Amino acid sequence: MRRLPPLPGELRNKAFSIRAAKEADVPAKRLRAGDLVRPSRGIYVPSGRAQSVLDLGRPHTQLHDGDFLSHISSAEVHAVPLPGWAQFRPDDGGPVTAVVEPVPWGRKSGPHFQEPGRFLHLSRPQHFSLPRRRGIAGHRLRLRDGDLVEIDGVLLTSIARTWVDLATMLPMDDLIVSGDAIISEHSRSFAPRKAMVPLAELREFVAKANGIHGVRKARLALESLRVGVDSPPETRLRLMLDDAGLPEFLPDYPVEDILGRPVWTDLGCPQYRTCLEYDGEHHLAPEQQAIDAYRDQRVSEAGWRQVKINRIDMGRGPDWVVSRVAQALRKQGWSC
Repeated sequence: MRRLPPLPGELRNKAFSIRAAKEADVPAKRLRAGDLVRPSRGIYVPSGRAQSVLDLGRPHTQLHDGDFLSHISSAEVHAVPLPGWAQFRPDDGGPVTAVVEPVPWGRKSGPHFQEPGRFLHLSRPQHFSLPRRRGIAGHRLRLRDGDLVEIDGVLLTSIARTWVDLATMLPMDDLIVSGDAIISEHSRSFAPRKAMVPLAELREFVAKANGIHGVRKARLALESLRVGVDSPPETRLRLMLDDAGLPEFLPDYPVEDILGRPVWTDLGCPQYRTCLEYDGEHHLAPEQQAIDAYRDQRVSEAGWRQVKINRIDMGRGPDWVVSRVAQALRKQGWSC
């Protein structure tokens, strides 16, 4: 059996386009070999090689000058949190085109476009034809200066522009979760965090985004964003309590212990001296449990009541979570 000639080094492990293959002088016969998967016309992926969204999107942007990643695909490249149903799941033999519909403005509405995780989202400037090919959700966007950035040779929408575009696809709660992650920053010495886009900068961008599809919904969501959130479950917990009409809880709230030192809490209600902690999986580690026990002691000695919430609590639904928090608030003087 004749051994296949190796692909050039730059094409060996990453998805590539027919244009890149021609530039590397790869024979057409080599492109028909069984070690290459062809998810779409003119696109080749080395079999068995894990590919990121950026890797898979690169050859698509090379087939038509001016094409760029956008919407959910751009969000994944920028590491903006998305709900599970929207995250990319490539599927061989998928449908030729995506069916994309506007999402209602309701806070609790679900996905309104057909299996979004099976598509890469590719856009062109407004005056070009719509991208149409298997595995692609095509868009045409009105662009302004600064709407596009380049990462590792791939053109895609900026983080701020991506967030506005997500407003056309995500329910309101998911849009707020993504926005909280984008603006999240704090200067705690043990875990400083820098915002992807500072809140003031995002506000300025949205204010000037007249005529961009989704901007009205983005402006509404912007009013619910809060700086300092560390994870999507914290945002969902805050929104859950807001919907129930409980007193406002502020993200990343510092509780002063008896020595005047700050104890940073996930969500704090200073009016009723009640704080919340969302305990993710890392809180199960013995070292973290020791740290948590010391933090809990300092919070209690300061006269604050603390409620710990985890994914099991959240899975039981709003009634369970709200009742636990409301009980703590009542013990601290709140009357509903």
